Amino acid sequence: MIHRLAWTDVPLESVPTPKGEMALHRSLTSGLCRRAGDPVGTFWGIGDRGPNIKPKDAVKRYGLDHLAKQAGLEGAKVMPTPDVGPALARFRLVGERIELEAVLPLHAADGTPLNGLPPPELAGAETEPAFALDGSPLPSSPDGADSEGIAARSDGMFWIAEEYGPSLLLVDEAGLVHHRLIPQGSAARYAGSRVPVVEALPALAAARKLNRGFEALAMRPDGATLYAAFQSPLAHPDRAAHDAGDVLRIWALDATSAAFQAEYAYPLDPPESFRRDRAAGPVVKSDVKVSELAALADGSLLVLERVTLSTHIYQVSLGEALPAEFLDPAHRPTLEQLGRGGVALLAKERVFSSDDHPDVCGDLEGMIVLDDGSLLLSNDSDYGTEGAVTQFWRVKL
Repeated sequence: MIHRLAWTDVPLESVPTPKGEMALHRSLTSGLCRRAGDPVGTFWGIGDRGPNIKPKDAVKRYGLDHLAKQAGLEGAKVMPTPDVGPALARFRLVGERIELEAVLPLHAADGTPLNGLPPPELAGAETEPAFALDGSPLPSSPDGADSEGIAARSDGMFWIAEEYGPSLLLVDEAGLVHHRLIPQGSAARYAGSRVPVVEALPALAAARKLNRGFEALAMRPDGATLYAAFQSPLAHPDRAAHDAGDVLRIWALDATSAAFQAEYAYPLDPPESFRRDRAAGPVVKSDVKVSELAALADGSLLVLERVTLSTHIYQVSLGEALPAEFLDPAHRPTLEQLGRGGVALLAKERVFSSDDHPDVCGDLEGMIVLDDGSLLLSNDSDYGTEGAVTQFWRVKL
C-alpha cells in the first residue's frame, strides 16, 4: 500500500526568462533522517547545493539560448541564484500531512553561509563547471557543498554527506558546521575555508566520478556505526572503469569520528531492469545510482537504487567486507575493474519497486523508516527549476 502525503512547497524566488518565470521553491529532501529523543513525528531533511539546471534544459525550457555553448560541457550546471546554498530542515509528520518547522542554512561559526559552488580543482580529480544565468563562469569556493545525505548521531549532531569533495560535514541542529572531513591529500582545495577542515577520509574517495560522490548516509540504530554510500562506482583508475562498473562501495565508519572501519561491495541492478526509464529511452550502466540508505534494527540496510523514473529498494545483509587492499589507490585490479568477479558481494532482496506504482514520482532520494515499519520516501524537486514539486510518499511494505 502506498499513498501520497499532503505537502505544500515553500516559494523561494521567481526568476524572469524569455519563456516565462522560473518559479523556484525550497528543496529540502535530498536526504532524510530521524533523531533519537525528538518529539513524535519529527524528522530532518537536507537540501542540496541550491537551484541548478543543466544548460541544455535551460535552453529548451526557458529559451536561454545563450547557454547553448555550455551544453557540451560534462557536468555543467547553471545556478540562477548562487547565493542560495545547502540548508537543513526540520519536519513533522502529522496524520496524513507533512509540516515544515524550520529551515536552517548551513553556515560557519562566523555566520557565513555555505554555498553550492564547487571547490577549486584538484589535480587528477573531476570538478563540476558552474555558470550564472547569463552564461558567465561562477567562481569556485572552498566553502561550497553539494549536500545529499544526512544521519543523526546519538549526541544530537548530524553527519551530512556531500558530493563535491566528497566530504562529511559535522553539523548541529542550528545548521552550524563544526568541521568538514575531506579525503587525504585534498586540503589545498579548501584553503581559506571558514570551516575547520580535517583530512580524515581515505584518499580513494577523491576518485569519485563527476557529480557522483557521497550520496547516502545511515546511522545504525545503536549509534555505533555510520554507513556511507557512493552514488556510483568510482572512476578508479579511470572513467572507463566507472562507465563499465556495476559494483558500488558502501563504507562503514565510526559514528563519532567517521574513521574508516570497513567497506562492502554492493552489486547494482542491470540498467534494463528499470522499466519506466527503459520505456522513456536508452539506459546504460552509468545511469544506475544509489541515492539513500536506512539502517534497520536487525543490522541490515535498506538501499534505494534508481535511475530517474524507476526506483528499486532492497534489504541488504552486511556480509563479508572487502579485503583492505581495495582501499589502496595503487592496488590493481581495482574493485571497479573487477566488477562482480572475484569479490564477495552483498546479498540483496527487493522490497519495493516504483515500476509497480506508476503514480509515484521519479527522482526519489529521501527515505526513513517510521515507527510502524512503513517507509517515508521523498523526491529531489531540484528547487522547481524544471517544474517538479516536492512529494512525500508513505509505503507500507
